[in-house]
Amino acid sequence: MTNVPGAENKVLAGIFGILLGSLGIHRFILGDVGGGLLRIVISVFTCGFGGIIGFIEGIIYLTKSDEDFVATYVEGDKTWF
Repeated sequence: MTNVPGAENKVLAGIFGILLGSLGIHRFILGDVGGGLLRIVISVFTCGFGGIIGFIEGIIYLTKSDEDFVATYVEGDKTWF
């Protein structure tokens, strides 16, 4: 396992995305407050079915390499998938 700066929250964000994706906690962990609030709003308006977005994002986080994760979600600030 390489020690890539910025990748320390990858596993935590991935697990929270899978388990509590509808609450947007995984986005708050990554420092994206707007994205986290948006996930909550989507879940409220879809009666929780919007949580599938967080579930998919959590899987994507965990399958990316540390370098790809940092480049995409930490440095690149990508907000969707």
